[in-house]
Amino acid sequence: MTTSVVDPEHAVGNGAAARSDPTKLRGPVLVPWREGTLTRAEELAWLCEWVKGNADATLCAALVDAVELHLEAAREAAEGKRLKPRKFHLRSRNASLLERAKSNLDAAEALLLNFAPADYVLGQMPSLQRHVRCHLPPTDPRRLHLERIVHRLDERSPCDSDVTVRPRQLAIISDERGAIVTAVRGASSASLREQLRVRSFRNVLAVTTGLMAALAVALAVVGWFRPTMIPLCFAPEDAGQTMVVCPTQTSGKFSATSTAAEDDIDVRTEATAERQDILLVELVGLAAAAVAAAAAIRGIKGSSERLGVPIALVLLKLPTGAITAVLGLLLMRGQFVPGLSALDTSAQILAWALVFGYAQQLFTRLVDRQGQTVLDSVRGADKPPLQPPAP
Repeated sequence: MTTSVVDPEHAVGNGAAARSDPTKLRGPVLVPWREGTLTRAEELAWLCEWVKGNADATLCAALVDAVELHLEAAREAAEGKRLKPRKFHLRSRNASLLERAKSNLDAAEALLLNFAPADYVLGQMPSLQRHVRCHLPPTDPRRLHLERIVHRLDERSPCDSDVTVRPRQLAIISDERGAIVTAVRGASSASLREQLRVRSFRNVLAVTTGLMAALAVALAVVGWFRPTMIPLCFAPEDAGQTMVVCPTQTSGKFSATSTAAEDDIDVRTEATAERQDILLVELVGLAAAAVAAAAAIRGIKGSSERLGVPIALVLLKLPTGAITAVLGLLLMRGQFVPGLSALDTSAQILAWALVFGYAQQLFTRLVDRQGQTVLDSVRGADKPPLQPPAP
């Protein structure tokens, strides 16, 4: 490992020479997970320097170099280093960079445990045990083996003292180091897979929201250029008189039995329907969905995950409310709901659009529950560890 001072932006294996000056620390960066990655990478780098200073002469230099390579890869991911060769595409690299950063930090930590002093590993055992319990199921052989190791470390006889117990514990750590590292690495991999599941669910929500928004825009465009293609108008009758009622305009009354061409219901509808009818109904449904989303926030538990699933759940409600407002009125116009097919005024049409827009909560509530289930599947220090099933 070289000891010359080199550019920390490009060098790998520069050791303490590049980190001795605090001004050499990477960052700051804009995205929170990137800043956390840089902080963790520097923490592990200094820890590696300390381990090298306290290790014996048999320390494998290849493991030290591997740790520095993984940490450098995590730093580059946090800084969003450009691809070589450059790729000109519009696909966001944030997901791949996040996975690269986390997987390299996990690899560096596991490698560090392979050559860290036994007393350091012993002091880390409570944290390692908690990490393994959070992410590995109770029946996993790696977790079971680690539990047996912890049990052996905690065993004491009445005649034992700290002077006699500690050498025995250090010997156990030295003998079982491989099993400890394997369990920790497995837990880290399981944690990454949990993050991938959350990210996949978030991506599904984002795509669905985009498609629903595109459909809402398409309906508004069709209504703007062809107002009579999807008319949201009703024709209530009263004492032999009828009229056409649309969201923004109402025609005069005419005889329901008239045979005059100008009194034909289709002609009257074409003359009364306005191009902004569907747009207005969608705006009312959107407003109702926004109110429903605000009310649903109280039922969404907070999450420390950085993938924005609660925000994606809220955004899904908005275009869904706009579409359900239009579809609900179409069902009423087609007399799908008996007794609610003939609305008398434009105000009633907009009121029902408000109801149907809020009613999207009936559908998205199931998505909210699934989203919370996915978030709960991500185990962390703020959540109870996985427990074995009850007998």
